[in-house]
Amino acid sequence: MERRTFLAATAASFLLPPSQPFLPPSRALAGDPFTLGVASGDPTTDGFVLWTRLALDPLSGDGRGGMPSRSFDVDWQISADERFSRIVRSGTASATPDTAHSVHVEAQGLEPGREYFYRFRTEGRLSRAGRTRTTPQGAQPLDFVVAACAHYEHGYYTAYRRLAEQEPDLVVHLGDYMYEYGPSGYTALAGRVRTHTPGKCETLADYRLRHAQYKSDRDLQKAHAVAPWLVAFDDHEVENNWAGPVSSTGAPDFARRRMMAFRAYYENMPLRRASVQGAVLRVNRRVSWGTLARFHLLDTRQFRDDQACLDGVRASCDERLSAGRTLLGDAQRRWLAEGLRTSPTRWNLLGQQIIMAQRDYKVGPGREVNLDSWDGYAPERDRLLGWMRESANPVVLTGDAHMHHAAELKLDFDDPSSPVVARELVTSSIASDGDGYRDKAWIAEALAENPHISYIDQRRGYIAARLTASELSVDFRTLDHISRKGAPARTARSLTIPATPPGR
Repeated sequence: MERRTFLAATAASFLLPPSQPFLPPSRALAGDPFTLGVASGDPTTDGFVLWTRLALDPLSGDGRGGMPSRSFDVDWQISADERFSRIVRSGTASATPDTAHSVHVEAQGLEPGREYFYRFRTEGRLSRAGRTRTTPQGAQPLDFVVAACAHYEHGYYTAYRRLAEQEPDLVVHLGDYMYEYGPSGYTALAGRVRTHTPGKCETLADYRLRHAQYKSDRDLQKAHAVAPWLVAFDDHEVENNWAGPVSSTGAPDFARRRMMAFRAYYENMPLRRASVQGAVLRVNRRVSWGTLARFHLLDTRQFRDDQACLDGVRASCDERLSAGRTLLGDAQRRWLAEGLRTSPTRWNLLGQQIIMAQRDYKVGPGREVNLDSWDGYAPERDRLLGWMRESANPVVLTGDAHMHHAAELKLDFDDPSSPVVARELVTSSIASDGDGYRDKAWIAEALAENPHISYIDQRRGYIAARLTASELSVDFRTLDHISRKGAPARTARSLTIPATPPGR
């Protein structure tokens, strides 16, 4: 049986070992409690996080997924083979009402650099199986995909299905996993293909319900079940363009709203318990792929100063050039500098949310920049580029822009002779802004204004990459439409980034 066929099989087809007989379904659960699928994340050499969340009715208005107000024991299994004939780890976790019946299992004691399969069971009902893996100890090649920005109303998640079909080793998701708007709250560019649950997200119940709606999508479930994920939020998991403690809309009691959004995000993602630190949800972390690569995942929202000059795309804003302004915050900045300085791996991949390259949006004389991006925090970007210049093979992976980019990161973007210190690869969106388009005239103008940017494509899609000790091979994958299902994914552009020899 082909793996993808197996992973799509129904729970009824799974055979339990003789020591764990199939129990009749409980009357407490009148339907399938695994409607939100399964997921894994943050792999290490001996383990990973396993996730599920019980929900009989994902769209139940109170955000509780239609679950009874009591705890449930959830059995979990990890197998060395996809038929679950070689169980290597198992246990029981508790799914409680106060965590929206979510389960986070931090599995350990497994072999490095190998594939595993997992599933859950509660009250006699089985989940689908998921595929995951541990990280290697050496320089084993890595096949990974990069995704971001999946507005549910703007189209179907065909891109998630297509990236799952590639069966990557790892998925890197860089934010805007869900959107907080109410129905038709942001549809000017895309129209509306599907409809959000009622109301914009403001309470814990709202955020839980919205996550459940997104997680109910079968294509997203396939993408989660095919590989471990590294996740970090951007703005829409809370509110558009929020900055640190500041609401972009002046929302009252924003600190509490942000905390509720963080809580729902943790409940619905394969994150470790250590990420929850009081009112802070720590998503900046390092994950290594053996000696080949280290992923430095950044948080570009929680610790930043408010956007300069009232935000937006502006032609003039001296405030953005202030040396004291921060996007990362002091602690995260020190953490990143130390991580780049001491990294032992061949490659250093920075997973972050907003375009790092300078981007002039104005055609002709003068300049307009997006103050929500790194252009709004230019002095701190200069420091970061200086650190990357001293690190081994840095590559920046970026989301947010809703269009593919490939760019060279320079110490001085206005000087053509300035050295290139890193490359930036920006993934387009999974669904945000609808079908997209390819305006060749507009692209030509944008590239002419920004000679350090070599590629732009406004269609939907994701990045597929293969990393080895000698090179990073990148395919920018695009879909012609998402307003209806079934579009194939095609490679619109490929590029190769060679590794710099050690010592250079």
